[in-house]
Amino acid sequence: MGILSRTSYVIRSKLNALLNRSEDPTETLDYSYEKMRDELQDVKQGIADLTTQKKRLEMQKRRLEENVDKHNEQAREAVRQDRDDLARKALEKKQSKMNQIEELNDQIADLQATQDDLVDKKDTLQGRIEEFRTKKETMKAKYEAAEASSQVSEALSGVGDEMGDVARSIERAEERTEEMEARSEAMNELEETGAFDDAISDGDEIDRELESLSTSKTVDSELDTLKAEMGDGESTEAATETAESDESTDGEASTADADDELADLEAEVDDAEVEAELDELRDDESK
Repeated sequence: MGILSRTSYVIRSKLNALLNRSEDPTETLDYSYEKMRDELQDVKQGIADLTTQKKRLEMQKRRLEENVDKHNEQAREAVRQDRDDLARKALEKKQSKMNQIEELNDQIADLQATQDDLVDKKDTLQGRIEEFRTKKETMKAKYEAAEASSQVSEALSGVGDEMGDVARSIERAEERTEEMEARSEAMNELEETGAFDDAISDGDEIDRELESLSTSKTVDSELDTLKAEMGDGESTEAATETAESDESTDGEASTADADDELADLEAEVDDAEVEAELDELRDDESK
């Protein structure tokens, strides 16, 4: 097989495959039905034309028959007038017309036979067309039902074009979601490790650790101060409660103790005055 033959074969096979994929059986059936109806219409038109031609021949035959009658009367009249020569001419014309009528009869018979044959074929074709129309509608209904069933099956199984697109969309959405989640976790991890601080601050890692320690100490100191303040407040409240209880229990004893203390103070005052006077005397003697 030569190159041109192989190329032609490949092109025809590709075109045939393309036509098979693009062919819609329902459209093909409708087209075939319309073609058959066109053929039936052509047959009817042919019968009509044939009938018209036969009618023309029949009209021509009638005119010739009228001429035959006319020539027959002419011959009779010529004989009555003793004009055999005219009678002969009339009879010759009559014979010519009779010959034409005979030919027309043959043509009309042929046309009639053809017409009858076409009418029979037209009836047969019309019957087949009606039968094909019934089969066509049945086949179209079966095809549409099979197509709908196939589409439903493809949708349920997820192998159809649209369902495949939906599945791919879901898959892409899941991949995008996983990518965003991974990116978010990476950002959180970088933030915890201080990678972002490196980019926006001038200090190194040691500075950041020292600052963190200083901050931690400051927080611990404030916490201790807060605890101490809260502890002093609780002690003061406890002391106040104790003092109030002591005042209520030792009220009577405090009055007696006050009297004793006053006497002791008076005695101490007297002793001090005596000592002061003795010191003055000693100073005078020394002078």
